[in-house]
Amino acid sequence: MEQLAQDKQKEIDFFDGHAAADSYDVFTPESNIRLIKTCVRLAGLKLGDRVADLGCGSGVFTELLYRQGYNAVGLDISPELIRRGRTKFQNIEFFEGDVENLPFASASLDGVLLSGLVHHLPDPSRCAAEVFRVLKPGSAFVAFDPNRMNPFMYLYRDRSSPFYSSVGVTENERPVLAHRVAAVFRSVGFNVDTDYISDLSYRYVASSKIRWLLPAYNALDRLLFAPDFMKPLRSFVLTFGRKP
Repeated sequence: MEQLAQDKQKEIDFFDGHAAADSYDVFTPESNIRLIKTCVRLAGLKLGDRVADLGCGSGVFTELLYRQGYNAVGLDISPELIRRGRTKFQNIEFFEGDVENLPFASASLDGVLLSGLVHHLPDPSRCAAEVFRVLKPGSAFVAFDPNRMNPFMYLYRDRSSPFYSSVGVTENERPVLAHRVAAVFRSVGFNVDTDYISDLSYRYVASSKIRWLLPAYNALDRLLFAPDFMKPLRSFVLTFGRKP
């Protein structure tokens, strides 16, 4: 039977371990900017909006939001990554916390970014309910997560794949199916839609055995999934929704 509760201590231990080298910034700077601009567009954010970056790590996306003119705050379960974020970006507020029990008042946020977070939750329903609670009416969330329908994500990162690698992932995480994530957020009251994105160039993967393949993977990802009919197979699912 599939695990339904997140082992939070394993998440903390895993990401605290990455904090020393700050190595979990996996995309190139150009890809980071493209991803954040896409999320901002889907959420319909306005300059000055108070936006929480959940699963912020050491604050790479939080700082990008801040630089683009948003009142961005970051939250992560890893105390070491939060400590690093506070050191690197001293003009941004960071919280150590759990997405299933957010430290924000109800209806206090204009937007929420779930930064590669939902796929770490075997059951994201509590997180979805908390996101709904903290958003103001009319405000929106955006989540991005690896797509189980993408052949590369499935083969390398899904536990049912014969080529699954556990290097660089926690036991909690698994690529998502878009319709399942949408259904969870819809069930708590959001009006939900789905989009997809590829051509996010990696600069780091945990496994040294396949790191040398990154240029080839980045090129293949860019070419194979560019046509519109390949959208549902792109490497990342973008789930976004508005609170009525």
